[in-house]
Amino acid sequence: QVQLVESGGGLVQAGGSLRLSCAASGRTSSRYTMGWFRQAPGKEREFVAAIRWDGGRTYYADSVKGRFTISRDNAKNTVYLQMNSLQPEDTAVYYCAADVQRLWVLRRDGNEYDYWGQGTQVTVSS
Repeated sequence: QVQLVESGGGLVQAGGSLRLSCAASGRTSSRYTMGWFRQAPGKEREFVAAIRWDGGRTYYADSVKGRFTISRDNAKNTVYLQMNSLQPEDTAVYYCAADVQRLWVLRRDGNEYDYWGQGTQVTVSS
């Protein structure tokens, strides 16, 4: 079992930045892929970014590439999502998720992830 708790969401003006955190607990090992997803009102959940267990590879959705950065600190069992140049279309509930079955492959399909956090709201005003 992995418990995930997101934090760091809030209200920001367009062009601003936020850093989301996702604290993991429940497993002694951090050898699993972590991902960030988001869901805007009336829209389906969409992939944002993923990071390999060792931080050696990352994967981004085209919509956030160059603006968002995913990272992890395994000593703290925490994954981060640094979001820069935020736009109103980035407004959504952001979720972190853990894929404990794959070490080397990064997935963008949320159905491949085993554990989810409760989400944190990000609102970008124009």
